[in-house]
Amino acid sequence: MLREQRRSARTMALALTLLWLPHTATAQQAIWPPKLVRLIVPFGAGSSPDIVGRVVADSLQARHPGTSFVVENKPGASGNIGTDAIAKAAPDGGTIGISLGGPLAINTLLFAKLPYNPDTDLAPITLLTQLPSVLAVPTSLGVSSIAEFLARAKADKAGLAYGSIGVGSLSQLCMEAIAQKAGAGMVHIPYPSSPAATTALIRSDVQVACLPAIGVTPQLSSGTVRLLAVTTAQRSPFLPDVPTLKESGIDVQSDAWNALVGPGGLSKEMVASINAEVTQTLTEPAVIERLKLQLITPAPSTPDELRKRMSDEKALWADVIKAAKIRIE
Repeated sequence: MLREQRRSARTMALALTLLWLPHTATAQQAIWPPKLVRLIVPFGAGSSPDIVGRVVADSLQARHPGTSFVVENKPGASGNIGTDAIAKAAPDGGTIGISLGGPLAINTLLFAKLPYNPDTDLAPITLLTQLPSVLAVPTSLGVSSIAEFLARAKADKAGLAYGSIGVGSLSQLCMEAIAQKAGAGMVHIPYPSSPAATTALIRSDVQVACLPAIGVTPQLSSGTVRLLAVTTAQRSPFLPDVPTLKESGIDVQSDAWNALVGPGGLSKEMVASINAEVTQTLTEPAVIERLKLQLITPAPSTPDELRKRMSDEKALWADVIKAAKIRIE
């Protein structure tokens, strides 16, 4: 009798397990995405985060036809407005966003106050992409190497003018770091966008700029600008003949990157589900090819790796910002 009871109990347990397993698998698959996903981009249409966001959204849409993926541009305040919208969204997976080093890290050093705390109000999901920036000069400046440029910068007592894509932008910080390392004074002239700064460079309104490579390389064929270096740690596969700043004698590194984040209350299970979906997207040959056209490289990561990247970014620029006395009120 006891043996039959035990056998019956085991049979019941097995039956319950078999019923539970498919339900669990289905539940895991159904964690993300919901029926509507808003992908907030804190910058304008045509910006690198916008380009990456639309490539990612298109891929996800193709894999999940039952979900609508909507890209929303919310530019302003150096990316803070859109990033704040991500931070304050419901943590249900219906709103995520693409941001970058400024709103996720550097802006904590530049602004007296932010409407969100990147460390607590945002959930890191994954790094998305990396893209090279280049140190470029107008051909009319008459320099063809970093050594020649630095000699010219040090000799110019009034200070060479450099362009950037805004106060506190990575392009300004990179130029300030170069000036500090070289002991050369330079004059900052901010522009509202990369195209505007590139135009100023072509016209020789400024003598140098550190800008996203994709904004400058189309001008090479005209012979109006010259690339002196890339700002990444290693040479870019898109520009293999252009040396790094470090190779050229300036120990400055500036990596431009985009990342995917969500509201701080996102569960670990939700974060893991979104991470897996987007990582799959970034390994698709069609996605890689679309990004390559923009000189952008996929760079998926774990959430912890992204959180470390955010922390490292602040440490990288804190001294530069302090020395240059850069502040945004």
